[in-house]
Amino acid sequence: MRTEVNRLTFWEKFQGRFFSKSKYGKLFIYTILIIWSISTIFPLVWVFLNSFKPSREIITDTFKLPTDPTLQNYINAFDTIDIGRSYLNSFIMSGSVVFFVLFFGGLAAFVMARLSFRLRGALQTILVMSLLIPAFATIVPVYRMMIDLELVNTHLALIIPQTAGNLPFAILVISGYMATIPKELEEASLMDGCSRWKMFTKVFLPVSLPIFGTVGTFVFLWSYNDLFTSLVLVEQEHVRPIVVLLSHVSSQYGTDYGLMTAAIAMTVVPVIIFYLFAQKTIEKGATSGAVKG
Repeated sequence: MRTEVNRLTFWEKFQGRFFSKSKYGKLFIYTILIIWSISTIFPLVWVFLNSFKPSREIITDTFKLPTDPTLQNYINAFDTIDIGRSYLNSFIMSGSVVFFVLFFGGLAAFVMARLSFRLRGALQTILVMSLLIPAFATIVPVYRMMIDLELVNTHLALIIPQTAGNLPFAILVISGYMATIPKELEEASLMDGCSRWKMFTKVFLPVSLPIFGTVGTFVFLWSYNDLFTSLVLVEQEHVRPIVVLLSHVSSQYGTDYGLMTAAIAMTVVPVIIFYLFAQKTIEKGATSGAVKG
């Protein structure tokens, strides 16, 4: 036992000396980070630059800067495939999913974290087990249910399953954060005459803003990029989200590389912008909610 502790301590000392103090260690770390950054950023830059080229130039000079930049690909994206409607559908569906997941997940997490009741442990076990069930295993009964409710090819056909699928993750993560809030804060609010609802909205919700922002970011990105469920439940043009439209562009307009790159760029850019905005929001929430006592 003592040998394992000594080995672990030696390894930790080696890591600290090599990666923190050694110039070769820092050079190694920076090299890995630079390679990773290039491999991540280069495809995005390549798609963005090629979206300003005609299809012929993309084929002949795919890795060169545009010789005569044009916005025609973006114009075709709005005129030919009506990408604006798909944008609206995606934001309606993903925004609704985020709202319902945070609202119901926050309430359930508050109950799980701060109240004692029978079968609480069993309920938490069920929530954990539900995370192991993939969407592919539930899509047939979900599709059958949407048909019976006559919701196929509507916004609710995607909002309901995605909300249900993301709720266990939200409940477990938010409840874990709320469980760390000091009990003295809860007792003080009870002494001031707060009901459970006011305690949740006035005390626990403001303090838990960092985790709400984090969960909301993940839920939005997962909902926005959920191609499998969207292909099955919302296929018609007037309700299909942006990811479904992109798959149709790849199949129906396979030779129009300019249109494809423009559609890909318009699909990815909102996700990047949302993530950057959400990251700042999470940082501000973490600063305001860092001291919970």
